[in-house]
Amino acid sequence: MSKVADILTGRSGDIWSVQSDQSVLAAIKLMAEKGVGALLVIDDNRLSGILSERDYARKVILENRSSSDTRVKDIMTRNPVTTARESSVAECMSMMTDNDFRHLPVVEGERVIGMISIGDLVKAVIKEQQFTISQLQQYIAG
Repeated sequence: MSKVADILTGRSGDIWSVQSDQSVLAAIKLMAEKGVGALLVIDDNRLSGILSERDYARKVILENRSSSDTRVKDIMTRNPVTTARESSVAECMSMMTDNDFRHLPVVEGERVIGMISIGDLVKAVIKEQQFTISQLQQYIAG
């Protein structure tokens, strides 16, 4: 079974984040620039929360708030569930499904080392299934 470490291998190591006192507008601009659906909220080198497009849609747009006047801390998801590089893809999928979220910070001790999405997990499962199918086809072909 694939691990989170397998997903993180080969990535640039860039971690896109904002601080909780920044404007939501600045955060949304960063999400658009980097092509991501969520940002980590890091204050004083510690994970404070996650800000996702879902948070923005539900807590800014639907409440008719101003993106430039609203602070990240006012809409972020606090105390996010995290995972470790040793966690399995299946464990992470279960966490995301059970808790209804799409992004999962990866931490080592107190330090954030990455973030994975449900899309990353699905790709890992597909890759693993393709490998299994290939092995079975080779076995059958003899």
